[in-house]
Amino acid sequence: MTSLLPIRAAITGVHGYVPDYVLDNAELSRMVDTSDTWITERTGIKERRILKGEGLGTSHMAAEAVRGLMRKTGTKPADVDLLICATVTPDFVHPCTANLICDMVGIRNIGSFDVQAACSGFIYALAVARQFVAAGTCRKVIVVGADKMSSIVDYTDRATCVIFGDGAAAVLLEPSRDGTGIMDIILRSDGSGAKYLHQPAGGSRMPASAETVAKRLHSVYQEGAAVYKFAVAGMSEVTREIMARNNLRPDMIDWVVPHQANRRIIETTAEKLGLPMDKVMINIHKYGNTTAATIPLCLWDYEDKLKVGDRMLLAAFGGGFTWGGAYLTWAYDGAAAAGKGNGAGAV
Repeated sequence: MTSLLPIRAAITGVHGYVPDYVLDNAELSRMVDTSDTWITERTGIKERRILKGEGLGTSHMAAEAVRGLMRKTGTKPADVDLLICATVTPDFVHPCTANLICDMVGIRNIGSFDVQAACSGFIYALAVARQFVAAGTCRKVIVVGADKMSSIVDYTDRATCVIFGDGAAAVLLEPSRDGTGIMDIILRSDGSGAKYLHQPAGGSRMPASAETVAKRLHSVYQEGAAVYKFAVAGMSEVTREIMARNNLRPDMIDWVVPHQANRRIIETTAEKLGLPMDKVMINIHKYGNTTAATIPLCLWDYEDKLKVGDRMLLAAFGGGFTWGGAYLTWAYDGAAAAGKGNGAGAV
């Protein structure tokens, strides 16, 4: 019977990496006019990880995540057919970060490229990877979400510097005919939202100059109130649509995996959808907003709780604006796999 089911792309492994350096709220309060209470009440964040070291970029974290993933799943470099990296902080304008990751982990002669959809990047990358697997073009695809947000944060701006952290996580996608895998994905965007959340300088519209550096225009700019409003609306809308077109009720969902932007956004979205918080994955208190890495880092942190057949909803919202949602059923025994990968935390 299972042979009659369509081929779906299933997540068959996950692994993450976060840097050793912990930047907690107490240290931040000595850098900028803020406090642990102010940050915690507004964001739910207690600490975040920061990548330290000269010449270290997003690819270094991503490569660690991919190495761990390959080790846990018994995947050899020659087995990988495609690698996609979702990031808003590439090491260079070119070559793409995915190319660098492949070189670092010994993967050769395959397709690799970056996807840039800000905080929605991981879901966008999953949507692309899913097509290659479902079409039979690829059997093993690695999708990485990774960002070194500390490289584009102004640590004199308390509106943004308290939010972001650094990290990476990767998943392995393989074909499945047993009913598990990615069932549905919805992607959305609205370019008129760019004015509320963007990085002003560094692109072709405003190339780097002494003036742009002096004015701190290479850092993230955000209008928090507007972003909050759009994020709640966007994540609620796309999740409600996913549930409706797949005939899902709140009681049928085992896990919700939201982008970790702000605990209040997560709680408000869950409330609007009638989803209890005990089904919602949250690790923002440990890592802050790692942009494209938040959703796979949640999967990594909660891996030991995941069972075959668990129904999961993924939702994200990011600068651009971009947003997206996914519905999938879990494909493997997470508790058994987590024991092979040193559990959660820095590798």
